[in-house]
Amino acid sequence: MILVTGAGGNVGSELTGILARGGHPVRALVRTPRPLPDGIEAVVGDLNEATSLKPALDGVRAVFLLGGYEDMPGALAVMRDAGVEQVTLLSSRSVVGGHADNAVAGMHMAAEAAVRASKLAWTFLRPSGFMSNSLQWVAQLRAGDVVREPFANVPVATIDPYDIAAVAAESLTTPGHEGRAYAITGPGSLRPADRLRVLSELLGRELRLDPLSDAEARVTMSAEMPAKYVDAFFRFFVEGEFDDSAVTGAVQDLTGREPRPFATWARTHLAAFR
Repeated sequence: MILVTGAGGNVGSELTGILARGGHPVRALVRTPRPLPDGIEAVVGDLNEATSLKPALDGVRAVFLLGGYEDMPGALAVMRDAGVEQVTLLSSRSVVGGHADNAVAGMHMAAEAAVRASKLAWTFLRPSGFMSNSLQWVAQLRAGDVVREPFANVPVATIDPYDIAAVAAESLTTPGHEGRAYAITGPGSLRPADRLRVLSELLGRELRLDPLSDAEARVTMSAEMPAKYVDAFFRFFVEGEFDDSAVTGAVQDLTGREPRPFATWARTHLAAFR
């Protein structure tokens, strides 16, 4: 049995589907009961409450794990005591050369450290920015044809969450990935205007990017997230602490195919933007 945490998220929902279609027994950790597709068992639990995980871990061999929870060592100890042998952790490329006092990089660095200390077999997935972050534009595109976006000049090698899930499935179901950390990206590095241009063509609309100034970006972002995370992203993309633009070949190396381009992700999710 493989347990997928974050099963309702962009990566977890793709992963449960990939595993189920591949005939692998898969269980989804959910905070509240809800129906799931055939072949996927749902069990209620909360990573912030380590003891609540015990029912979900019955018979589980491997776990797809999200980081950033309050007691990662405690959750991992419960997993180990339940007989879990292997963990694939969803981390971030920002840990490479990252600073522990940066709230985003530090969160992922702490999660990796906790997994290493758990003595479980581990694999770290360190993806670039998600293509699905473009869904943040939905409300703006329903209101008009202009998207206002921070850090508009920053290129990111965005990756389809489906490709992250495909690599995760490979690491959870085939041997040879223990003790490995994979930096995984999409096939190219795109700025926000590049992604919006693709959506414009697919939607048949004249869409326009209106970059936010740094001052405007700080105000807008501060209304959506705690100050420490706003500061972290400014350190990444204004102060140059993190370059997320380099493209790797890891998805092809691990899955045998090229990662999906942004246009493929956008076609799959186009209904959300209409």
